[in-house]
Amino acid sequence: MAPTITALILNTKAGRSAAECVLDLKTQTVNGVMEIFVIDNHSGDDSVGILRNRLRGIDSVRILETPDNLGFGKGYDTGIKRAAGTYILINNPVKRLEPGALQAMIDKMEREPDIGIVAPKLTHGDGTARLSPRAFPHLFDVVIKRTALSRVFRRQMQRYLQLDESPDKERDTDWVGGGCMLLRKSMLDKAGTFDPRFFLFFEDIDLCRRCWEAGFRVVYLPQACATDRKKRFSEMPAIQMPFKRVGRAHIASAVRYFWKWKGKPLPR
Repeated sequence: MAPTITALILNTKAGRSAAECVLDLKTQTVNGVMEIFVIDNHSGDDSVGILRNRLRGIDSVRILETPDNLGFGKGYDTGIKRAAGTYILINNPVKRLEPGALQAMIDKMEREPDIGIVAPKLTHGDGTARLSPRAFPHLFDVVIKRTALSRVFRRQMQRYLQLDESPDKERDTDWVGGGCMLLRKSMLDKAGTFDPRFFLFFEDIDLCRRCWEAGFRVVYLPQACATDRKKRFSEMPAIQMPFKRVGRAHIASAVRYFWKWKGKPLPR
């Protein structure tokens, strides 16, 4: 019988965390109808050995290896191409869903077939919520978010980060962070998978935008919860970005995103 869910975990030099993420997913109430692919993104360390040792003998788990570091989108596409599930879970190793969260996300999609993407509420270890649901960005939003200008243009940040909305309110949203989200396979068949031009960052915004354009909704579902680490690359101050490899990747993806959608109307 084909699985209902294909869970994908993309690993880059974090083998132990990826293995723990798999073991955590195996506690989900929908474990019996889930296949799990761990994609090692050419880590070049002992990640594959760790994964094989820790996950040996666990049913429905496969380890895939990429020939090079393909980045976020192309890395996950390695698993999407092999996915047999009706729904595809994108789950970074540091994101840990609560045991009933995946069932809640699937139930929501089953009830409302026009939903293409659903994302859980993300919380940090100290109980604070990560602002995952957001409005489609303007170029100015991306600049001021990482500078002192965010304190000057408060209304702009309020719109972009949806600060007026409660983190406990279920709602449709423009886009959600790509680290943990459930995708409807039929939406991907219509809208396409991750755009390979984005090595890292902005691929989630781009996919959510194409999801809306394909006639599907993006939904934030706080009834489903997951934990997340507090320190993230995307929070890097603007002044540091040109001097860090990950910062330069962020800038390159921003340029590609705004050029790709230049002059095109927002889908909602």
